[in-house]
Amino acid sequence: MKAFYKNDNGLISIKNWQPNCWINIENPTEDEKNYLLNELQIPQAFFNDINDIDERPRIEIENGWHLIIFRIPVVSEDVKIPFYTIPVGIVFKDEICVTVSFHKNEVLSDFVNYTQRKKIDVKDNFDLTLKLLLSSSVWYLKYLKQVSQKIKLAEDNLEKSIKNEELQALLQIEKSLVFFMTSLKGNSIVLHRIKNMKNINPDVELLEDVDIELRQALEMTNIYSDILTGTMDAYASVISNNMNDIMKKMTSISIILMIPTVIASFYGMNVPNSLQENPFGLPIIIAVSLAFSALGVFLFMKRKWF
Repeated sequence: MKAFYKNDNGLISIKNWQPNCWINIENPTEDEKNYLLNELQIPQAFFNDINDIDERPRIEIENGWHLIIFRIPVVSEDVKIPFYTIPVGIVFKDEICVTVSFHKNEVLSDFVNYTQRKKIDVKDNFDLTLKLLLSSSVWYLKYLKQVSQKIKLAEDNLEKSIKNEELQALLQIEKSLVFFMTSLKGNSIVLHRIKNMKNINPDVELLEDVDIELRQALEMTNIYSDILTGTMDAYASVISNNMNDIMKKMTSISIILMIPTVIASFYGMNVPNSLQENPFGLPIIIAVSLAFSALGVFLFMKRKWF
């Protein structure tokens, strides 16, 4: 999907390209790929880098073209992982500025709507980059709130029934937090590079806002990750303790059942014994077996093995 935007008290959609307008392309088709490479003539290497799902955030300059890659959060289509991150590339030179992402996301469309609601203009390409970084940080925080709710739901399920499925749900959430953490660290590096670049004059207040939001998102991710790690360790210990308790009870039951078995084995041998002629031999053996079994039950209960 290809869209053009220009500044007019916010980003306004236009039908055709104009100098210094912003071109946003999501999930580029073959025609849009040809438009980027042949008409706009952006470097092929830049296009391939943005297409790499694992591409790290960075800034690169080649033949006057600037490439700024940062990562934004998206909702995963895979039920096993609730959230992950994707690379977004901003490529610009002279009057051309284009953002390219190979996955559908809410961040860019929400950013456009936000500029229209707040009447926010974009001064230049670096200003656009900073505002997109700020918007992506806000979305990280939004998704982290949903992560917190998913953690709470998984904890509630674990309290009712401790199963592997609940622990696996926590593990899947932890994967999302790892994606968030690495992506936020990469975005922070890009912000630091922009701060130290010469020949640009970014808005100091905007830089500070982006820095604050990135730090907050990274700190919240670390907090949730630590909580999740502690929770998983705690429930893993609970499962291990429950297993030990079950094995202890099963062992106790086996010992209790073994007592009459041993007594019956002795008196079931084909050798002479003191009760072979006694008419009350069988009741006596049963009574002795029950007495020893009851004694065993008493001792195990006293030690709280039952």
